[in-house]
Amino acid sequence: MAGRPYTSLLLLVSLLLLLTFSDVAEGYNKLRPSECKPRCTYRCSATSHKKPCMFFCQKCCATCLCVPPGVYGNKQVCPCYNNWKTQEGRPKCP
Repeated sequence: MAGRPYTSLLLLVSLLLLLTFSDVAEGYNKLRPSECKPRCTYRCSATSHKKPCMFFCQKCCATCLCVPPGVYGNKQVCPCYNNWKTQEGRPKCP
C-alpha cells in the first residue's frame, strides 16, 4: 500500500509530460499564414538555392499550414508537407 501514492504521482507526471510534448509537436501543424515566411526563412537558411526553396516552402506552408522543424528532414512532423509530390513523384516541399 505504501507504493500506491508514488505510482499515482508517477502516472500523473507522465501524463503531464506526454501532453506537454504532444502540444509542441502539434504546434508545427497549426501555423497561421503570416507565420510561414519566418519559418521558411529558417528552413531554407542552409541551402544555396534560397529563392526556389523559399518559393516552394511558402507555397507548401500556405497549403499545409505546417513547416517541419530544422533546416533539413523532420518531414514526418508535417504529413501534408511530406506527402505533397511533383508530377515526377519527387518531394515538392523542401
